[in-house]
Amino acid sequence: MKPLRALLALSITAAVIGLAGCKKEPTPPTTGIAPTTAPQGETADQFIARVNAEYKAMYPEMSSAQWLSNTFINDDSAMIAAKSNERWLTQLNSWIEQSKRFEGQPMSPDTARSIQLLKLLTAMPAPKDPAKLAELTKIATKMDGMYGAGKYCTGEGDAKTCRQLGDLEDVLRNSRDYEAQLDAWQGWHTIAQPMRKDYTRFVELVNEGARDMGYADTGEMWRSGYDMSPAEIAAETDRLWGQVKPLYEQLHCYTRTKLEATYGADKGHVAGNMLPAHLMGNMWQQDWGNLWDVLAPYKNAGSLDVNGALAAQYQQQLDAQMAKNPDSREPEQQAQLQVDAELATARQMTERAQDFYVSLGMPKLPETYWSRTQFIKPRDRDVACHASAWDMNMAGDVRTKMCIKHTEEDFTTIYHELGHVYYYMAYNKQPPLFQGGAHDGFHEAIGDTIVLAMTPKYLQSIGLVGDQQQSNEALINAQMRMALAKVSFLPFGLMIDRWRWGVFDGSIKPGDYNKAWWDLKAKYQGVAPASARGEEFFDAGAKYHVPGNTPYTRYFLSHVLQFQFYKALCDASGYKGPLYECSFYGNKEAGAKFQAMLSKGQSQPWQKTLKELTGGEKMDASAVLEYFAPLQTWLKQQNEGKTCGWQPDGKVAAAAKPAAGKG
Repeated sequence: MKPLRALLALSITAAVIGLAGCKKEPTPPTTGIAPTTAPQGETADQFIARVNAEYKAMYPEMSSAQWLSNTFINDDSAMIAAKSNERWLTQLNSWIEQSKRFEGQPMSPDTARSIQLLKLLTAMPAPKDPAKLAELTKIATKMDGMYGAGKYCTGEGDAKTCRQLGDLEDVLRNSRDYEAQLDAWQGWHTIAQPMRKDYTRFVELVNEGARDMGYADTGEMWRSGYDMSPAEIAAETDRLWGQVKPLYEQLHCYTRTKLEATYGADKGHVAGNMLPAHLMGNMWQQDWGNLWDVLAPYKNAGSLDVNGALAAQYQQQLDAQMAKNPDSREPEQQAQLQVDAELATARQMTERAQDFYVSLGMPKLPETYWSRTQFIKPRDRDVACHASAWDMNMAGDVRTKMCIKHTEEDFTTIYHELGHVYYYMAYNKQPPLFQGGAHDGFHEAIGDTIVLAMTPKYLQSIGLVGDQQQSNEALINAQMRMALAKVSFLPFGLMIDRWRWGVFDGSIKPGDYNKAWWDLKAKYQGVAPASARGEEFFDAGAKYHVPGNTPYTRYFLSHVLQFQFYKALCDASGYKGPLYECSFYGNKEAGAKFQAMLSKGQSQPWQKTLKELTGGEKMDASAVLEYFAPLQTWLKQQNEGKTCGWQPDGKVAAAAKPAAGKG
């Protein structure tokens, strides 16, 4: 399973239209494009009405530019995207400057909130200098394109072969060859090395923009978008992590024991009892679901082989394609039949995900969704495969962008992405400035809430797993399946922004980028590389959200909120029983309550929105612990007598033991 790491809205535009704070001085027009100006005598209410209209009018062109830069990666689309971002930042700066006229004046509550949200529209604060603004947008688009087109190549001349992220992820997912996994992991991380200089300059530019707006640095700006102070949200994430850390530590201990049994005591862990980065089945060690064959508690208790069922569906589609085209025997024709089968399977998986939302009383996706979405990786061009959901025009043109493979990981990711899409459609009736998640963690939690309701019984009902026996072994298997996606993710959800906050405030110097990255991964995740990773590397850049400048605390918060949402919807459905067995599939009462929350968007503080759904105004991880209580008890039993925990000594990246031979 995938712990659901999709973008809030647009790819590089997510770096521009994110949730953070700003207070901007006017920026002179760039490249001859003048922002709109304020009419004489305009009131605050009239100003916000005008901004909403102008924002909605320019949004489709901006979205289209970003869509093209992600689905047709080349120099031309990159230039168009960069210029689009440049126009947007220039216009946003102008609106923010115009809004200062109304400080201290009486206005309606909605207008006051809209002005505040206007100042929170960018995660990429631009410097005043138009030349630097243009430089910033070019760097942002360049890094985005570098990630999307990243390849790991080996060999020379005719023997040269190149693999993109999806191919390398397949190795980590399916191979248990120690050296092959290490090669794939190290290979992908080479694509980030050329980004280091650009990222260093990017940090300088956004920090200059943040300081111009009155913030100490960009990290402080990001922490200002939560209806609470930057210090309060940082403390809140620490408190929530403290609630769930003991559960993660038990899962970590169990996993290390299993890896040692699989690869040998010398390879199954890294110095300090840490987990080897390349053996976790995931490029960033944020989702351990691909290690099911290694970590399954009981091999024959309840069939949870979703991958096998999806592979069978793909084979059925391929057989059907070949039956319709019996004379297609050339390699090119065979390859096209495989692509056609992949597309048909991807659409079938997406239709199944749509069915869950529709069962709750939500509408079907518009026809344009099916004709404009990128379901699979095209054969003829480079695209950004990182899963994302897109609202193209604030009026119903919604899409997802994926390179779907017939795996459980991608299947659950589709459910997650449609959560974004249904949020868009629900709040599209709001004024544009209110079209956003109650806070960014809400947006990420919507689809994840649905994933929690994908219980073994639900999966059985849609034909993806076999009959589910009622036993403690089957329960522990189901809990482990979910924990490998949800619990494994929690510390990763924290450490990325902990790294960036340090980069932005200067406590992490450019010369220590890689050391600090691995120090934080050691501290929070208990994960380390199998061999030294010095400052010639830029391993942070191998994770999309760093070059894509997407704030990441939202994903940690979503992994708490989704369990709160899930519990509230189970209660609304009338469910009585253990939380982990609840599926509200088909329950219109739960669906109505969920839809009511989605429709509010950003029109009120998130605390009020949370209270309307859950009854409380505070984020709380107690539902996480309630859900996983049986697994936590079982893990403690399995780990009894073991030396659990790890020792992040701050020297991991330099002192890790070199990789041994094949395991």
